[in-house]
Amino acid sequence: MTIFSRFKQYLVQFRLAFVLAIVGMIGYSLIDVMVLGQLKPLIDDSLNKADYEYLRIAAYCIVPIFILRGVFNFIGSYTVSWIGSSIVMQMRQSLFSQYIHLPVEFHDKNSTGSLISKVIYDTEQVSSAAGKALLTLVQEGALVVGLLVVMFYYSWQLSLIFLLIGPVVAVIVSVVSKRFRLVSKRIQQTMGSLTSSVEQVLKGHKVVLMFGGQAIEAEQFAQRNNHNRQQNMKLIVARILSVSSIQVIASVALAVVLYVASVPGLLDSLTPGVFVSVVVNMTMLLKPLKQLTTVNSEFQRGMAACASIFEVMDELKEADNGTQTLQRVQGKIEFKHVTFSYANKQNPALKNVSFTVQPGQTCALVGRSGSGKSTIASLLTRFYNYQQGEVRLDDILLPDIKLTDLRQQFALVSQHVVLFNDTIANNIAYGAVGPVDRAKIMAAAKTAHVEEFLSQLPKGIDTVVGENGFMLSGGQRQRLAIARALFADAPVLILDEATSALDTESERLIQDALEKLQQNRTSIVVAHRLSTIENADIILVIEAGQIIEQGNHQSLLKQNGVYAQLHKMQFGENITSSNQSAQIEKVAVDIVADELVTKNANKGESEGA
Repeated sequence: MTIFSRFKQYLVQFRLAFVLAIVGMIGYSLIDVMVLGQLKPLIDDSLNKADYEYLRIAAYCIVPIFILRGVFNFIGSYTVSWIGSSIVMQMRQSLFSQYIHLPVEFHDKNSTGSLISKVIYDTEQVSSAAGKALLTLVQEGALVVGLLVVMFYYSWQLSLIFLLIGPVVAVIVSVVSKRFRLVSKRIQQTMGSLTSSVEQVLKGHKVVLMFGGQAIEAEQFAQRNNHNRQQNMKLIVARILSVSSIQVIASVALAVVLYVASVPGLLDSLTPGVFVSVVVNMTMLLKPLKQLTTVNSEFQRGMAACASIFEVMDELKEADNGTQTLQRVQGKIEFKHVTFSYANKQNPALKNVSFTVQPGQTCALVGRSGSGKSTIASLLTRFYNYQQGEVRLDDILLPDIKLTDLRQQFALVSQHVVLFNDTIANNIAYGAVGPVDRAKIMAAAKTAHVEEFLSQLPKGIDTVVGENGFMLSGGQRQRLAIARALFADAPVLILDEATSALDTESERLIQDALEKLQQNRTSIVVAHRLSTIENADIILVIEAGQIIEQGNHQSLLKQNGVYAQLHKMQFGENITSSNQSAQIEKVAVDIVADELVTKNANKGESEGA
C-alpha cells in the first residue's frame, strides 16, 4: 500500500465534511470565473454599443455576488482547516498510543527527542498536506479549469496554444516532486536531531554548568541548526525554481497568443472583447499555476511526514501471547539455564543463570555495574524476553501469562525514580484503577516517611512535584517511590538500589519502611551496600552475567570468597589472600567505585534540591 493510500484512510471518515469543503471551494472559484467571463459582453455589448443597462445590472449584482463569494470561501477554508486539525489530532493520538505500547527495545534504539519531533513536527506537516494543500489543490484547480473553459468558449484557437505547455509542466512537477520528498525527509531528520539536542542539554543542565560545557553544546547545536536551515533553503530553492519555470513557460504561451492576435486576417472573428477576455484569463492562470506548484511542496512534505509516522506505526507492539490470567501469586521465582543478549551486543548479558526463590524469601543480587543484576529484574517484568532457558512465576512460564496480569504482581523501586508532573497523591496512586482510597494513600505516605516533609510543601500531599519531581530532593523522591510500591501492594517486590539516593538519616528512616514492605512478599534486591542485604535468604554474586557464588550471608562469609572479601572491604577489615584475589580485587574495586560515584552524585543532587 502506498503512503498516500494509507493517508486516505484518515480522510475517508470525513467524507461529508469534504463534500461541504469542495462545494465551498469550487463555488468560490466559479464566482471568480463567472466575473471574468463577463469581460467580453462588457466590452463588446456594453461599451462598444453604448448599452449602459448591462453596467447598471452589474452594479446591483456585484455586492451580493461577492458576499456569496465570501460565504463560499468561509465554508471551504473553515471546513478544510477543521479536517486538517482533526487528522493531526488523530495521528498524534495514534502515535502516542503506539509509543506506550512499543517494547523497551524500541525506545532503547530511538532518541526521545526524535520521537517527540514526530508527534509535534511531523504531524503538523501532515496537517499542511490535509489542509492547505487540499484547499489550494481544489480551489485553484477549479479556477484553472473554469478559466480554460471560458477561454475555449470564446476562442478555442487561441486557447489551444496554451494547452501545448501542459506536458512540459507535468514533467517539471514530476521531477520536482521527488526532490521535495527527499529534502522534506532530511528536514524531518534534522528536526529530530535538534529536538534531541535541546532535550539532552535541558536534562543535563547542571552537568553543562558544572563542567563548563556551554560553548561545546552551543557549537554543536549551531551546526545542527545550520544543517536544518540548509535543508529548508534547498526546499525553498526547488520551490522557487519550479514556480519560475512554469510561469516562464506560461508566459511563452501568452506571447504566442499576442503574436497570433497581431497578424492581420489570421483570426477574423477576433473581437476586442474576445481578445481581452482570453488574454486576461491567460494572465489570471499564472497565479493558480504558481499556487498549484507551491502546494506540491507542501503535499510532498506531508507525504514524507506520513512515511516517517507510518514507519513507527508499523513497528510491532509489545508481544503478548499469554493466555493465563493471574490474581495474586504466591511469589515463587525460578530461573532455569537462562541466557539473554541485548540487541546489537555480542556478549550475553546473562549466561546459563539458574536459581530459585521461594515465596516470601528475599534474594539479593551483588556484583559490579553491567554484571547482569538489573537484567534479571527486567526479564522478570518482561521488559525483555530471554532467548534460552525458562523463567517461571509460581511454576508458570512467564510468556504464558498475560502481560497486564504479570506486571501487576510486581512493584519496582529503582535508584532512578520516575515521577510525573502531578500531585504527590496521584504519583503514589499512579496506575490505580477506579476510585482511589485517600486513606490508603496517606497510610503509604506515612509508612514511607513521605508524611514527614509534606508540611514543608505548599499544598501538602496535593502539591504538584514538577517535571520528574524537581521540587523534591533525591531522598524525598526515593521515599515517594517506596510509597508508590506500598500502595500497589504487589506480591513480588524489586528493589534496584532503593536506598542509594538517601543520606544516613533518611536511610535509617526508610530501612524500617523497606522491612515492612518486604514482609510476606518475595523480594529481589539489587544492592551495592552489603549492610542492606545481610538478612537476605539468598545472596547471588554475579560477574559477567554468571552466578559465581550463592548462599546466605553467613555461608558466603565462611566460603571466604568474593562476597567475603567485598564485605571486609566495605567494613574496613583486613583482607586475607586467596586464590581468587585477582578476581576479588577486580569485582570489589568496581563495586566500591560504583557505590562512591552513586553516593556522591546523589549527595550533590540532594544538596542542590
